[in-house]
Amino acid sequence: MNVIVNLLLFVIILGIIIFVHEFGHFIFAKIMGVYVYEFALGMGPKIWGKKVGETEYNLRAIPIGGFCQLAGEDLEDDDVLKVPRDRRLQAKKPWQRFLIMVFGPMNNFILAVLVLFFIALVWGGNTMNPVISQVEEDSPAYKVGIKEGDKVVKINSHKVSTSDDITLYLALANPKKKNTIVVERDKKKYTFKVKPNEIKEGKDTYYRYGLMISQKKTTGFLNAFSYTYLKTKSMFKQMFITVKALFTGGIRLNQLSGPVGIYSIVGEQKSGGIASLLYLMAFLSVNVGFINLLPIPAFDGGHILFIIIEKIKGSPVDPELENKIHTVFLMLLMGLMLVITVNDILRLF
Repeated sequence: MNVIVNLLLFVIILGIIIFVHEFGHFIFAKIMGVYVYEFALGMGPKIWGKKVGETEYNLRAIPIGGFCQLAGEDLEDDDVLKVPRDRRLQAKKPWQRFLIMVFGPMNNFILAVLVLFFIALVWGGNTMNPVISQVEEDSPAYKVGIKEGDKVVKINSHKVSTSDDITLYLALANPKKKNTIVVERDKKKYTFKVKPNEIKEGKDTYYRYGLMISQKKTTGFLNAFSYTYLKTKSMFKQMFITVKALFTGGIRLNQLSGPVGIYSIVGEQKSGGIASLLYLMAFLSVNVGFINLLPIPAFDGGHILFIIIEKIKGSPVDPELENKIHTVFLMLLMGLMLVITVNDILRLF
């Protein structure tokens, strides 16, 4: 029963995020007059569908993913179905195509902001001050002299401004060596070198510094605005630094998670109640939006990249060439997702 509930929650959370993303593309395509073949949730065989006007609205069997198929993405289909050329994506002005592509990710960001604001209004937000609330006795942090009430201002070369920064930079730090933690105490700054303890639990290895950070709850309309702003800013910062670390080698491929990993996280967050599940939705929505804006073909950011190239060179990129490039990168991304999924499954056993 627990597995069924987790799976249902996983499908609902992912479904909402994907629906919101694809709806951003869909609504702006309609506004700009682009012919929309299909709006679908899920992948694989169709299990339900209804055609309204020119567009077919479908639910598909595999509850992961979704898409909004526009005229211009497959030139052969356009010709066979005799879609008017002025209703194909490539016929639209660069600014129109930009809005169609960018509002998938933008909708994800809007969803995250609204969810975070709702959480803060109903359950309260957190202050997010980077102040240490407790230091475990005999832990690495305790032994070097870090104390309760110290405000963390820097970890290694990174400036710390929120409690999320502490978690992020310690996670990215090299656990095999001493890391620099700078704190402010009584208006003076102190620098400590800390190497975490290595803890093994079965196949998993954890690194513990012995620092605890607990935030004060805030309530009220104005505090909800403050929390939403700080948390949204923090999520963007985490995504930027994480993606940068992925390309520079700070994060390895086997540390990434796909659908199976997200399913496991849903099970963990469920114990925290509705607020925890909603927070997970907001976090994943920012992830989806941010990743899709990367200037990589097959992503929305890849389409935007070609629009920028068009503006620079003064003429459109050949549609057939662009579509082939997107297709090749889509195949590569599917291969990457397969590798990540296999790693997720191996971590479960």
